[in-house]
Formats: sequence, structure tokens, C-alpha cells
Amino acid sequence: MTIAYGFFVFIFLSASVALADDVSHYNTAVPKLSSSSSCNQPFQLVKVLTWVNGVEGETLSGVSASFGASFPAKENDGLRLAASFTKPLNSCSSLSSELSGSIALSPRGGCEFTTKAEFAQAGGAAGLIVINDEEDLFEMVCSENDTTINITIPVVMISKSGGDAFNKSIASGGRVELLLYSPPRPIVDYSVAFLWLMAVGTIVCATLWSEFTMHEKSDDRYNELSLKESSDAGPTKDDAENEIVEINAKSAIVFVITASTFLVLLYLFMSSWFVWLLIVLFCIGGIEGMHTCIVSLVSSKCRSCGQKSVNLPLVGEVSILSLVVFLLCLGFAIFWAANRKASYSWVGQDILGICLMITVLQMARLPNIKVATVLLCCAFVYDIFWVFLSPFIFHDSVMVAVARGDNSGGESIPMLLRVPRFFDPWGGYDMIGFGDILFPGLLVSFAFRYDKANKKGIVNGYFLWLTIGYGIGLLFTYLGLYLMDGSGQPALLYLVPCTLGLIIILGWVRGELKDLWSYGACSPQPTEPFVEP
Repeated sequence: MTIAYGFFVFIFLSASVALADDVSHYNTAVPKLSSSSSCNQPFQLVKVLTWVNGVEGETLSGVSASFGASFPAKENDGLRLAASFTKPLNSCSSLSSELSGSIALSPRGGCEFTTKAEFAQAGGAAGLIVINDEEDLFEMVCSENDTTINITIPVVMISKSGGDAFNKSIASGGRVELLLYSPPRPIVDYSVAFLWLMAVGTIVCATLWSEFTMHEKSDDRYNELSLKESSDAGPTKDDAENEIVEINAKSAIVFVITASTFLVLLYLFMSSWFVWLLIVLFCIGGIEGMHTCIVSLVSSKCRSCGQKSVNLPLVGEVSILSLVVFLLCLGFAIFWAANRKASYSWVGQDILGICLMITVLQMARLPNIKVATVLLCCAFVYDIFWVFLSPFIFHDSVMVAVARGDNSGGESIPMLLRVPRFFDPWGGYDMIGFGDILFPGLLVSFAFRYDKANKKGIVNGYFLWLTIGYGIGLLFTYLGLYLMDGSGQPALLYLVPCTLGLIIILGWVRGELKDLWSYGACSPQPTEPFVEP
């Protein structure tokens, strides 16, 4: 297997999910047991501003309880109050110390959440912060016996690490002050529009890349779509040089099975070293993709640029242009990897990812709609199963857990396009997996080559309509994302019907479905220049 083919297989194993990455994740496994109206408050994400000895510290995130007072929406409306641990620490009995006007701190456990809140309130506390025993947050609800509770103070849970920081500061004699508020999230963040443009633009750019970069004397270089022509004449020199991978039905099924196996391994053995391995592979693929894109683009505009070469030990003769571009791409990837946790790292990740996907879509091709149907239908089932059905087996959404990088020591997998939520006070990222671009992108690329080979115009062809269908499918994906409160969505659930379904319907209406289904198996494809009417 060649290096390029290896990258092609690797990239198809990447996460395929649209996700809103929140600043915190909380467990919703516990149902609301009480029917009391005072126990059915909506859960809210809460910002916890901290000061230690008057110096502002880290802002923590928490989740409110289903009972107690609500939180102000603006920071200016909140009160900056001193915080102290309860005595007894678990707050499961009458407190021995007065907490008048303070925010009580108590670790989780020992009694019901409502019991903790009642004793804290009786002790004069202005609020209660429950410190969880793990990093994930937990939705605090009333028990079935809590039918007549009267809790009027706000109650919020924070992570274990946040509680440990409070304990360390207070134990060293520091004065800890807190301010609690819950800013509302925008219904739609404009970063989604930017991510939509990147995804659609990547597919369009990859599809038309050969038109941008090929020379006039090699107009038919990318026209080889017919399987019969390939089998009769054998692989051409250009195909060998560009390592074109013609996907068939068998390989499509193998891809999905292999991707499922790889996904389970990622989920079960997710760790920082495993993610680092993926980061290294991503950088290698990104370097090759970026190098290929830049060299082909420069060479198409300046034919003489790539003619000068130099002999290197162990490598041989190498184009100076190729060498310079490679070193620049290598430096770019190393810089991104070294600064991958910086606030601006998403730019480098997206550039490397887009270049890699453009290169993959140049190497891989669908021969006809028959193979496309097998591939996309398998990917459709794969996406839905690992997002929606896997929790019934693994007690967690495997795809979402892998995309978020759970249990990875703070690392996250890089095979995603991500954009920060610029207008969301909670921050986080909107993300889409490479698979949600590559799978439909293969079909869109096939549509363009089919239109070109059959001299179809923009309107009576398939490329334009599939591009529009893909864009609409992405809109449905993000609509589902927001309607389900940011829960990860299997994007192919929406993208496959809007692309594969669309080309099948259009082909049937136009009487061309039979030709699309078995294209390349009946007759050699024409290679005349593409002329729009």
C-alpha cells in the first residue's frame, strides 16, 4: 500500500459527527423523581468568577440544580460574596458555624442534594456550591420524597478540580470570594455560518481543483472515470503518478467495518499518547496535502518554477520548488502541533485539514452511483449507530466521546474542522468531522466529472444541485444540533438523503438513472473538452 493510499484509508476512519463543544459536560442520567413544582427548575450553565485575596482568578463553570433560586443573567447583577466550607463538611446536619451572607462549599455525598441545601440555607448561607467527586458535572434533582421543599438560595455544582483549588486557597489562609451568574446563550452563533462555508467550500474547491491547476495541454488528465476504460487500457501514467484510488463496493464495506473497529479502539483505549499518535499522523497527512496543493497551484501558474532541481543525499533529484514548499509546510505543521492548545490553533488545524481533504478527494473517486449508494448507505448506518445507538451498548455515545476527546488527558483528536463560538459567552467550538465532508464530497466530485464527460451545463447537470443539496443538509444538521440542545448529531443522517437521494431522484426524473447507476461499465467515456451551453 502506498503512502497516499494509507492516508486515504486513515482519513476515512476519522470522526464523522457535527458537534457543539461546550465548556463543560454534565451527566443527565438521573431522572427528575419529584413531581413538586419547586423541583422542576430548568438546568442552567453557571459561571463562577473567583477572587483569592482580592486577585481575580480562574472562571469556573457549573450547572444549577432543579431546585432553588435562579441566577442573574448579567455579571453586574450578581453579588461578590465570601466563600467557606460548611461544618460539618458534608452539610448533612445542622451547621456549627454561621454562614451569614457567604456562599457555602460542600463536597458531594453523605445525603440528598436538597438536604445539603436546606441545612446551608438554615445556616444563613446566600448560596451553596456542591463540589463533585469527578470532573464531569451532575444534574442535581430532588428525590421522590421531596414534595414540600422550600429552598430559596441558588445551588450549583462544580467539578472536582475547582473544589480542590478552593480547598487549597482556604487551607493556606486565603480569602476566597465568588460571584455566580448565568449568561444566556445565543440561539444561533455566527460561527456556524463560517463552518458551513468552510465545509461547502472545501467540497467545491476539491471538485474544481483539477480545473484550477491543470495545464491547457492536459485537459483530459482528470477525465478518467470509466472503469471499463481503465480495465481495458490499464492504468495510465498520470493515474499512477497521482495515485488515483477507484473505490468499489467491496472496499466501501471494508472501509466502514474498519472505521467501526478503529472507533471502538479509540473509545476503549483513549489516552493522551493515543491522541498524540493521531496528531502525528494528522500532521504527516496535512503536510502532504498542503504540499500537494501549493505545488500544483504554483506549477499551474508558473510552469518554469518547478524546472530547477537539486540532488539531495538519500533522496536524489528534487525540485527546488517542491523542497522549499515542503520545508514551509513542515514548519507550519510543527508550529501548529506545538501551539495546538492556543486560542488561535483552530486556524492551523483547519488549514491542514482542508488541504488534506482536497488531496484525498483528488486521489479517491467513485465510478458510479451503484458504488456511491453502497458507500454512503453504509456510512449512513455507521454514523447513526455510533452516535445514537451506541449508548445502549457502551452507556455513552462512542462517536461523541471520541470527538470530544474524553479520557484523553485534555487532548482532542485533530480530524475535525472547528470554529470558535465568537458570540457565545460560554465559548466552546462548533465542529464537523472530516467524514461528513469526504463522503458526500466523493459523490459531488463524481457528479462534476459525469457532467463534464457528458457535456452537461450547470442547470441540467448534477454538480450544482448536489452542492446545494449538501449545503441544505448541513443546515438541517445544525438545526438538529440546536433543537437537541447541542447534543452531537450524525451529520450523514441529513447529508446522505440530501445528496445521494437528490441525485437518484434527479436521475430518475431525467431518465438517466440507469446510466448513472452503471456508469463506466457499459461504454468508454468521451474525452472531448467540456463546453457549457
